[in-house]
Amino acid sequence: MNVPVTRRDAVLGITAAATSLAIPTILRAQSSGRIVVVGGGFGGAACARALKRAQADLQIILIEPNTVFTSCPFSNEVIAGLRDIDAQQFDYDKLAADGVTMIGQAVTTIEPDRRSVVTTDGVALPYDRLVLSPGIDFHFEALPGYDEAASAKMPHAWKAGAQTLLLRRQLEAMDDGGTVAIAIPANPSRCPPAPYERASLIAHYLKTKKPRSKVLILDAKDSFSQQRLFEKAWKELYGDMIERIGLSQGGRVTSVDPSTRTIVTEFGNYTPEVANVIPPQRAGRIAETAGAADATGWCPIDPVTFESKLVPNIHVIGDACLGGGIPKSASAAGAQGKACAAAIVSLLAGRAPETPRLTGVCYNTVAPGYGFSLAGNYQPKGDIFAEVEGGATSPVDAPRELRAREAADAERWFQTITADTFG
Repeated sequence: MNVPVTRRDAVLGITAAATSLAIPTILRAQSSGRIVVVGGGFGGAACARALKRAQADLQIILIEPNTVFTSCPFSNEVIAGLRDIDAQQFDYDKLAADGVTMIGQAVTTIEPDRRSVVTTDGVALPYDRLVLSPGIDFHFEALPGYDEAASAKMPHAWKAGAQTLLLRRQLEAMDDGGTVAIAIPANPSRCPPAPYERASLIAHYLKTKKPRSKVLILDAKDSFSQQRLFEKAWKELYGDMIERIGLSQGGRVTSVDPSTRTIVTEFGNYTPEVANVIPPQRAGRIAETAGAADATGWCPIDPVTFESKLVPNIHVIGDACLGGGIPKSASAAGAQGKACAAAIVSLLAGRAPETPRLTGVCYNTVAPGYGFSLAGNYQPKGDIFAEVEGGATSPVDAPRELRAREAADAERWFQTITADTFG
């Protein structure tokens, strides 16, 4: 079967655009000011770098308590023993060298009336514009029995780092013939296809190391992104090793008991050897502290400027915002960070920001040398982003040669976006 060149070109073109999104026409402005960015992930770091590049005389302060950023994309490969955690970690030295002021603190208080943030050491920093890129926090109250302490026994591994390594160690310690259960929440959540990629790569680890074991997916959804592609790959690569129980079959997890490692669903209880519980999510807590999160737990924004609908002079980007059709992903966060930087430069100059057109791509690797992708273009429509024409997805019946190329494309995408964001 011939691979359509137009589809592949579209995906690769969107990959490039997602990591080098051009800042619209207004690259320089006459006014200067102080912009404080809270959160040094893909969104916050991309925004800080884009602001400094757009207008050198702006004072850009990036507040991030961690000296090293650990990437969630590709962390599933760490869990499956295919990658070392070091390959996921990036420092902020290049941003500092480019003129971004780094402050290694957390923010405890935001005072919108004073346009000021207060860090853990008690220092108050005034701002002209504040950008929040806090990622996600967990909505523990929505899953009885699960909290920070429970995650030491039933890891979520949904924030990369120590939890990633904990889940990897649990897999390594499990006897052959055991069950690994993955509890998946309803949307919205960070990177919706990622739990199914995780199930795939854990199955790969089990197939090669512990072939009598199985993966059980307990899912709060009946359908999910790229479902046909995943299910075809599971059948082809793993046979009956992966079992998925969706919402209508009683797969929604209603509570957990970490003392016995029990997962409770509407129609049955499970006690797997390894329990990977991904809890419901909401915007990072500092967004709530700022008053930028609404009753949903997420942050409504003006999609042209990313300014909060609830608090003036505060912009919210990345996973924390209510983005509509645009997914909560690293690619989207980076594109939002650059578009937000362009909007802020325009606002400081007293000019109307241009309407952003964002691009994003999501790669999933289900085994070494076997990947597929989903790409999209997004523009403001009302109060949210909506997908517009020009996106592309991998065909279900593609040859293995395309799967291998897309696995290689995924690695190149990761190298490009991390170099573009962190230098």
